[in-house]
Amino acid sequence: MSAPKLVGIAGSFNRPSKTYALVQTVADLAGDRYGFSAKVHDLHDVGPSLGLALSRQDLDDRAKRVIDDIVSSDALIIGSPTYKGSYPGLFKHLIDLIDPHELRAKPIIITATGGGDRHALMVEHQLRPLFGFFMAHTLPTAVYASDRDFTNYKVSSEPLASRINEVVGELAAFFPHRTAALVAAE
Repeated sequence: MSAPKLVGIAGSFNRPSKTYALVQTVADLAGDRYGFSAKVHDLHDVGPSLGLALSRQDLDDRAKRVIDDIVSSDALIIGSPTYKGSYPGLFKHLIDLIDPHELRAKPIIITATGGGDRHALMVEHQLRPLFGFFMAHTLPTAVYASDRDFTNYKVSSEPLASRINEVVGELAAFFPHRTAALVAAE
């Protein structure tokens, strides 16, 4: 049985980035638990052609490869920093270059980071409706992390780690044969 492909996209250019660290933490746990082949990208990986592209054909090869990874994945982890109550414009522009049918029925873990608690509903009011438009399966548990949940760009909060564990567990509904095979192998 080949490993399902899990792709994470962190909607940030910053390196290091708490958003990237959150997405990577989720990807690592899911990879360990289900044997996924996991890869995480950020907007830095997409590169400068994103800001100039009016369509997907306008992207350079590097950016096209990131979108190809996203649409060819078996599951996605979406992570966004929160700016003024929503996701950044270039992150949304990247998503706008994906045809809606390419994410249809794909399981998606939605995550976001922000400076404090007042941005926590961004996952429900911004990200969930966005991927609902694509008719993707956003998992029931969304993960929001604030600055206090990290130490040196690593998840350090037990409540956040528990929430990550919960949402990764929800992936089992989409990969029951994978889960059974891994349990049998132990």
